[in-house]
Amino acid sequence: MVVLVLLCGVLGLLVGSFLNVVIYRVPRDESIVTPRSHCPNCDTELANRDNVPVVSWLVLRGKCRTCGNPISVRYPLVELLTGVLFALVAARIGFHAALPAFLVLTAALVALSMIDLDTFLLPKKIVYAAFGAGAGLLLVAGLVDGDTRGMAEAAGGAVIAWVVFRVINFVSPKGMGYGDVRLAGLVGLYLGWIELPLVGLGLFLAFLFASVIGVGLIVTKLRTRKDRVPFGPFLALGAVTAILVGEPILRIYLGR
Repeated sequence: MVVLVLLCGVLGLLVGSFLNVVIYRVPRDESIVTPRSHCPNCDTELANRDNVPVVSWLVLRGKCRTCGNPISVRYPLVELLTGVLFALVAARIGFHAALPAFLVLTAALVALSMIDLDTFLLPKKIVYAAFGAGAGLLLVAGLVDGDTRGMAEAAGGAVIAWVVFRVINFVSPKGMGYGDVRLAGLVGLYLGWIELPLVGLGLFLAFLFASVIGVGLIVTKLRTRKDRVPFGPFLALGAVTAILVGEPILRIYLGR
């Protein structure tokens, strides 16, 4: 298990480096394949030695080797966050055929959260890609385990979460965008696969985190009541929390 967690952590660092490209380029409708990663200031392509997750940023002291302009600290933080989350998800799921699917979800949630924070958008191409890949990988996991329950509850979870958010979107389209509706369906798919009650818990946690953090931002005067706050990151946080510790919470709440 320790080896699996470490390997997934390293994989997460590498994936996080790629996610930085996705986060920057997808909202701009740019290719995520070409050209190679480059400095956002002078457009110089990064050499392999300058593209090592976290390490390169530290060695270069957060500056471009060519022009000397600062490189945002968010780049290594996204890589580090993805690495830590991959390790935690691996520790939670373990040696299970569903692990690749949940790593795909984790990567998608990191990218979508960052894009939503920047642009108040949740690109459907990322949501649909994660949904398609997740459904396929979870189906394979179900066939490997001979478990049809998982896929049935995954489908049910996706529908339930989508319907709940679609109703909210219909009632208050300015308060809940349709991108959040799509993301809720994606989250419901994965949480339902683990067990259907986790869908409700994940959505509840998303609203709880949004309320607590929103009040905190207002109290500290970092935001006002009129300021928009993207909901995608809270939905992602609720989903990850439900995956990692949701079952113990349900056991306590339901008295199992």
